[in-house]
Amino acid sequence: MKYNFDEIIPRRNTGSVKWDHCAPDAIPMWVADMDFKTAPEVLDALQKRLDHGVFGYQLVPDQYYEAIDNWFGRRHGWRGLTRETIVPTTGVIAAYSAAIKAMTVPGDKVIVMTPCYNAFFPAIRNNKCVQLDNPLRYENGLWSIDFKDFEAKCKEARVLLLCNPHNPVGRVWTREELLQVGKICLKHNVFVISDEIHCELTYPGHDYTPWATLPEDLVRNSVSCISPTKAFNIAGIQIANIFAKDPVILAKMDRAINDNECCDVNVFGVAALMAAYNHGEAWLDQLREYLLDNARTVYCFLEDHLPQVVASPLEGTYLMWLDFRFLDSAYGSARNDKDVARNDKVSPGFSERLANHLENNCGVKLSTGTIYGPVAEGWERLNIACPRKVLLEGLSRIEKGLQRFP
Repeated sequence: MKYNFDEIIPRRNTGSVKWDHCAPDAIPMWVADMDFKTAPEVLDALQKRLDHGVFGYQLVPDQYYEAIDNWFGRRHGWRGLTRETIVPTTGVIAAYSAAIKAMTVPGDKVIVMTPCYNAFFPAIRNNKCVQLDNPLRYENGLWSIDFKDFEAKCKEARVLLLCNPHNPVGRVWTREELLQVGKICLKHNVFVISDEIHCELTYPGHDYTPWATLPEDLVRNSVSCISPTKAFNIAGIQIANIFAKDPVILAKMDRAINDNECCDVNVFGVAALMAAYNHGEAWLDQLREYLLDNARTVYCFLEDHLPQVVASPLEGTYLMWLDFRFLDSAYGSARNDKDVARNDKVSPGFSERLANHLENNCGVKLSTGTIYGPVAEGWERLNIACPRKVLLEGLSRIEKGLQRFP
């Protein structure tokens, strides 16, 4: 193997949100960054830029857009990412927040498919819009879109804020699912903002479909928010792009980015993106293999040691979605029903109590399920993007912790 993802890199006391914002001896398996060094090609590009020694305001060169277009064309069959269709910005959160600002007025309703990435919620509130939940369905161990409820919500909404692939449930939406979403949105004049930051992190049999490769009328009713930061573990460098096929929409995005004062990208972000997209493909492919093996490790561990903990199938991301509802005494008649997702039988605050117990008493920190919406009471999110030795130690701590959970 060319790249060593088993290397343990000390991150405690480095100002890391992941490691320095949890109990002192806890293994952090919560916030979505990886414990791996980024691709050496990215490090080389950053070092070269650092050695220059001058870090003034950054123009975005033509080579930046060429790197994006070549990458998405080569890997995903998506062409046409040019200076005329892209607005660079500081991050995907800034991107979709500006897109909401551009496409709504205060009081408009924005649909989210819960449970969903928790940063969606303040982006809606901060733009003085109203959140409209379209809870995902959980049947036969699989998560899917409730299209009947979705269409009903579209009759009163202005925007859909989509997570493609989906965080936290790990779904990679199929082209057929996205087509159905797009047609319903177009029918009811609902604009689509697609957050595609996890697009590179998918597994065999579950190919990412860029929203922008759908039919022309659906693409023009949308923007896509993309970034290499999640796939190459460079979130702290902060770089992202908004894609819009319609020049009028793109101009609105540019205006909103400037209004939100997140229009100036930094010199390291530009260098890192070009290096990742031009030279990081081999590293990324090996990373995906390693993450897939980590997911298999979790499935095997649960089967052997914690068979009552159900892990949703991981199609994309490095975030596993775990069902702990069996631990709750109030779960009652639904206790052994793995197909119940939206129930009112789990004790309020159960997920938070479990997450706090695991962190403070057992030394492993997960993401509390309910930060992704109340529909996720009884679930927790597990970040598996770490060396396998660390992953196994974290799983062992979870096993011991559940034995002592009240």
